[in-house]
Amino acid sequence: MANKPQGVTWASSVTGSFHSLVALLIAVLVVSSLYLSRDRPWLGSPTPTMPTRECDLFSGRWVYDDASHPLYEEKRCPYKSSEITCDAHGRKDTKYQKWRWQPHGCDLPRFNATAFLEKLRNKRLVYVGDSLNRGQWHSLVCMVEPAIPAGFKSMSRPRNASLRFFTAHEYNATIEFYWAPLLVESNCDDPQNHSGHHRIARVRSIENHAKHWRDADFLIFNTYLWWRLPEMELLWGSFESPAAMHKVVKMPRAYEMALNTWSDWLEAHVNRSKTKLFFATMSPSHENAKEWGGIPGQSCYGETEPITREGYRGTGSVLAMMRVVERVIKKLETRGVTVHVLNITQLSEYRKDAHPAINRKYWHPLTKEQLANPVSYADCFHWCLPGLPDVWNELLYTYIFHILDT
Repeated sequence: MANKPQGVTWASSVTGSFHSLVALLIAVLVVSSLYLSRDRPWLGSPTPTMPTRECDLFSGRWVYDDASHPLYEEKRCPYKSSEITCDAHGRKDTKYQKWRWQPHGCDLPRFNATAFLEKLRNKRLVYVGDSLNRGQWHSLVCMVEPAIPAGFKSMSRPRNASLRFFTAHEYNATIEFYWAPLLVESNCDDPQNHSGHHRIARVRSIENHAKHWRDADFLIFNTYLWWRLPEMELLWGSFESPAAMHKVVKMPRAYEMALNTWSDWLEAHVNRSKTKLFFATMSPSHENAKEWGGIPGQSCYGETEPITREGYRGTGSVLAMMRVVERVIKKLETRGVTVHVLNITQLSEYRKDAHPAINRKYWHPLTKEQLANPVSYADCFHWCLPGLPDVWNELLYTYIFHILDT
């Protein structure tokens, strides 16, 4: 029997090995693709459903996704807020950072910091409102700053401490926050000293605030939490004038009067061909665990999972005030001014797990009684970062890139 030439044997061996390697690589790619596409349609789907004006971005569900979220690391953001960095203040679980919002009818695009900064080139983006809007501002700064080299970014607070701004120098762009918790002028306007136990709003006065955001390209407003009172004292005139008129007005009428002043200013002064306007709806609180089936007398303290019941709504959201916002913005639209509503309320209602609770900075020493009862001082109003406000900014990003540009 003739022996096979050695060259043929070697060639057959190499060919077989090559085919085996190709098959293995194909198998790895298929498995990887299936893994990546699991709950991540923008990575795994060849044709993700990009949002359009017809898609309701705010109706959906929370999906646990530790592969794509958080969008940044708390410890690596040099501009984070020390108040709501929950990891740094002792929170042990991190699941609250790893949920993404999945609308029912479309997919949110992946946040691209470089593309967003390019969109902001030579522009101002300003958040105006209370500490919840300030948290969203901190969030956006932490989302974009990793894309900017050291030495080309800075954080500033000018003499008017109500205004703070982050600058991306290479883009000549600023991301700013202006403290105006009632939008109109009030006795709560000092950004440092604003306990606001007795709140007084100059319900027809807004210009002292508005002059700081007048020429912005993007304006994101909010105001709600500071209005959560049965009634508020309103002032016509200056705080110093003995002839000023004071009147106590019930909610939500007082709220509506303030928003009418805000809308009148927008109609008279906003550059409609330049400035894009947004209003973030009320951010809910989670103070009563009984409302979501928890233990009576408890709150968000100790919660580590979102609420899964679709359509859940607790008493932290006042529907009468939501209707006021709708009326004012619809009336503005009839007058030729478009305000895009970031309807964060329902999707935030599910996130009882995302508050700081006791894992935050407190500006005054806690008493022995408080320390013995954490529920008594748990913060169930604000939100940890990284966390829920990052998703609010993903929705803002989606609007800017996929709604306004269509």
